Amino acid sequence: MDPFDGRSVLVVGTGLVGTSVALALTRAGVDVRLADAKPEILAEAVRLGAGHPEPDAPADPAALAVVAVPPEAVAAVVGEVLGGGRAEYVTDVASVKVLPTTQVRERVPDPGRYVGSHPMAGREISGPNAALADLFEGRPWVICPDDGTHPQAVTRALAVARLVGATPMTMTAAEHDAAVALVSHAPHVVAALMAGRLAEAPAHEVRLAGPGVTDVTRVAGGDPELWTEILTVNAAAVRPVLEGLRSDLDRLMTALESPVAGQPVLRELLRGGVDGRSRLPGKHGAAHTEFATVVVAVDDRPGQLAQLFADAGAAGVNVEDVRIEHAAGQPLGLVELDVRPGAEEELATSLRERGWTLRG
Repeated sequence: MDPFDGRSVLVVGTGLVGTSVALALTRAGVDVRLADAKPEILAEAVRLGAGHPEPDAPADPAALAVVAVPPEAVAAVVGEVLGGGRAEYVTDVASVKVLPTTQVRERVPDPGRYVGSHPMAGREISGPNAALADLFEGRPWVICPDDGTHPQAVTRALAVARLVGATPMTMTAAEHDAAVALVSHAPHVVAALMAGRLAEAPAHEVRLAGPGVTDVTRVAGGDPELWTEILTVNAAAVRPVLEGLRSDLDRLMTALESPVAGQPVLRELLRGGVDGRSRLPGKHGAAHTEFATVVVAVDDRPGQLAQLFADAGAAGVNVEDVRIEHAAGQPLGLVELDVRPGAEEELATSLRERGWTLRG
C-alpha cells in the first residue's frame, strides 16, 4: 500500500543525498517532484530519472517535502515551503540537527509541521551524478521529533525512510549531534589531518602506501567547503571528541619518549582501539563479526573479477566483503574475500581447483 496514498513527495535540493532520496522513492513507485536553485543541477537529476520538476502552480501540496540543503539554509527553505503551500509537512536531511531545529522553531509559523531527520549514508563525491538509488539500504535514518512535532510529520518522515530501505530510529536533536560528532565528524577530521601529512611528504615515501593508510584517509576526499560548514555548525559536539583524542595522543607521545618503559600505555591504547572497533555494527546492522580472509591474485584484464566472483559462488560460500589492493609496479591485484570463520578452507580449496593463485 502506498503510504502517501498516491500523493507526491517534493525533494528540494538535488545534490547527492536529495537525488538519491528521489531515485529511491521513484523506484518505490512514489511520484517525486524536484526543485533546486540551480537549473542545471535540477535538469541533471531529472535526466537521471529521479523525478519531474515541481510545477509552478501545483494543483495540490506535496504530502511531504524532503529538504536537502546545507544546515544553515534549512530554516529558510522550510519556511518558504510551508509558507508557500508547497507541502503539508517537511523533513530535512542535513547532517546536524540542533541548529536547523532551533532556527525552524524560532522563525517558522506552525513549526510542528517540520521534523528534522538525517540518513546516515553518503559518499566522498557529490552532485546528482554521484547519487545511488540504494544509497540508504540497511543504513540508519535518524528522526528527531520534539514535544512540538505533529505526529503526522513523524509518520511521513518514517514512511520515506522505510521506502528507501533505511532503518529508522529516533533521537533528540542534541543526542544526534553528539553521536555524529563521534562516528562521523571527528573521524573525518582525523582522516583529513593524516592525509594532510602526505601532501608534502617525499614521493618515495608515499609510494610505499598500502591499504592501511588508504583506509584511514578514505573520507578525507570529501568536499572541504561542505565539511567546513559541518564542523562550524557542530563545533560544540565535535570539540569534546577531539579533546578526548588529544588526551590519548598526549599519553601516546609521552610513552614514545621512553618506548620500552611506555609499553604498558601503548598496549592499553592499542587494546582500546581493538575493543572500540569490535563495537561497530556489522553487516546489515548486526553485531560486529571478524571474518576470515582468502587472498586471491587477479590479473589486471577484463572479466577477471567477474570470473572470480562466479567461481566463489560456485563454491557455495557466501562472500561477506571484498577489498582490492593493487600491486605496485605489477599488472595484477590482490582481492581479499571475507568469509565466515570456518568457510575459508572450503573456498580456498575450490578456488585453487579452478586455477586461481592464492596468497598468504
